[in-house]
Amino acid sequence: MQRILAITWLTWKAALRFKLFLVIAVLLLAAVVGLPLLIQDDGTARGFTQILLTYTLSAITGLLGLSTLWLACGTLARDIEECQIQVVATKPIARWQIWLGKWLGIVSLNAALLALSGGCVYGLLEWRSSKLSADVQKELREQVLVARGSAKEKSHDAEIDAEAAQVLQERLKSSPVTTVDLPEVQRQIREQVKAEWQVVQPGYSREWQINLGFAKNYLRDKPLQLRVKFNAAQKNASGTYLALWQAGVPETAKLWRTETPMSLAPDTIHEFQIPPNLFDTNGVLTILFVNPNETSLLFPLADGMEVLYPEGGFALNFARGLGIIFCWMALLAALGLAAASFLSFHVATFFSLAMLVVGLSSGTLSDAVESGSVGAGNEETGAAGHSGADAVLIPMFKGMLAVIRLVENFSPIDSLSSGRAITWGELGLAFGQIVLLLGGSIALAGIVLFWRRELATAQGTQ
Repeated sequence: MQRILAITWLTWKAALRFKLFLVIAVLLLAAVVGLPLLIQDDGTARGFTQILLTYTLSAITGLLGLSTLWLACGTLARDIEECQIQVVATKPIARWQIWLGKWLGIVSLNAALLALSGGCVYGLLEWRSSKLSADVQKELREQVLVARGSAKEKSHDAEIDAEAAQVLQERLKSSPVTTVDLPEVQRQIREQVKAEWQVVQPGYSREWQINLGFAKNYLRDKPLQLRVKFNAAQKNASGTYLALWQAGVPETAKLWRTETPMSLAPDTIHEFQIPPNLFDTNGVLTILFVNPNETSLLFPLADGMEVLYPEGGFALNFARGLGIIFCWMALLAALGLAAASFLSFHVATFFSLAMLVVGLSSGTLSDAVESGSVGAGNEETGAAGHSGADAVLIPMFKGMLAVIRLVENFSPIDSLSSGRAITWGELGLAFGQIVLLLGGSIALAGIVLFWRRELATAQGTQ
C-alpha cells in the first residue's frame, strides 16, 4: 500500500505542478457563482432553486468528467511517451501498483474538487433560501430542499402483454402477416392496448391504488404530495384542462375531494398537497380522477401518477447525490487510464471521448433496439426499415445498452432538483455497479494491457 500511495502522491504533485487542480477549481467555482446570474427561471423561488441545482451540478459533472479523462489519459500516456515511466518501473514496484496508484491519485483529486464545488453549491442554496419569506422557505423545504420517497401503482406490463397477445392471435386468424412484419405488428398492438390503459375518456374516471409499503408506519399525520402528468388528445383555446380529484379510502368518511376543479396544463408535471392519513390500514392510498373536459386525457403509466412523501433531510441527500457523481468520475478515471495503457496520449483521449459519446447516445440505441432495425422507417406507415445489418447490430446494441444502463439507471441531479430521496441502498448499488463491476472490469483490462506493454523500446536518434 505504501508504494501505491507513493504513486498517488506523485500524481497529485503532477496535477499541482501543471496547475490543473487550481484551474479546475477556479472553473468549478466560476460555474457555481456565475450560473445563477445567467439562468432564466419561472420567477418562483422553487423554479429558481430547481434550475440552480440542475445547472450547477450538470456543469460540475461535465467539467470534472472532461478533466478526469484528460488527466487519466495524460498522466500515464505522457509518462510512457516521455520515457519517465521507466524510472519508476525499474524500482521494486509492480506495474499494477503503478496503475492503481495513478487511479487513486485521480480519484482523490476528484473527491477534493467535488467536495469543494458541492460545498459551495450547498452553501449558496442555504444562503439564498435564508433570504426568503417564511412561507416560501416552507414550500422549498417541502418540495425541493428535502428527501422525498416515492410510490407508484404496480406495473401493468403483464396484463398489457397478455391482452396484446390475445388481440394478436385474433388478428392473425383474420389477416395473417409475414414473419418479417410480425415484430412491427406486435409492437403496434401493444401500443394500442397500452393506450387504452392510459386514456381517460370525457366524463369517465381513472383510479390508482398505490401501496405506500413500509413507509405507512411513519407517515401518520404527515401530508403527502401527488405528482401528476398528462397529455391531451386535442388542444383547446385556454391551453389548460379541468381536473377533479379524490383521495382516501372508498366508501368511508376518510376521503378528500377537490372543492372546485383544478386547471392544469398538459405535458407538464404538477405537484399538489393532500391531507395526511388518507391511506387504509394496509398502507394503500386510492386516488380517483374524473375527466370533466370534452377531450380525452392520457396519463402515462411510467410517470402519470406518483405519491411523494417526506423521508429525510436535504443535506444528507445532497451528500449521497455527490457520492453517485463521484462514482461516475471513478469510472471515467479507469476508462482513461485503460486507454492510455496501450495507446498514445492523443489516441487515448480520442478513444475515451468516443466511448463517452457512445454512452451518452443511449436514446438512439434504445430507439433502434425498440424498432428492431437501424434502417430508416417508412414515414407514411411508421414501419421500421429492416436490413441485413440488423442481425448483427441489434444484438450488439442490446449488449451496449445493458452496460450503459449500469451507469444510466442513477440520476442524482434529477432526484436532487425534484426533491427525491437518494437512499443509502441506491448509493451502495451505484458503487457496486459503476465502480466495482464496470470500473473494476475496465481496470483489470487496463492493468493487463499495461503489464504486457513494452516500455523499454529503443529510442531513435538524430
